[in-house]
Amino acid sequence: MGKILFFAAVLLGGWWLLRARPKPTLRLDEAEARAVLGVAADADAAAIRAAHRRLVGAVHPDRGGSADLTRRINAARDLLLRH
Repeated sequence: MGKILFFAAVLLGGWWLLRARPKPTLRLDEAEARAVLGVAADADAAAIRAAHRRLVGAVHPDRGGSADLTRRINAARDLLLRH
């Protein structure tokens, strides 16, 4: 019985350490999002998408960039396209 409890505890501990954790969400206001993408206040959806593509192409992790910066750029695009 002790071996079963030990094995169950090891499995539970392994699951606890390896489980998927939610990523923290970024909180940007509209002015900050525009600054991140470098677009004007009157930029339309096409300009926002073009700025996003240009920036992500330069900072994407597959090209040696930062995952955090890519996340920030994506959050800025999402916020501005919702408004």
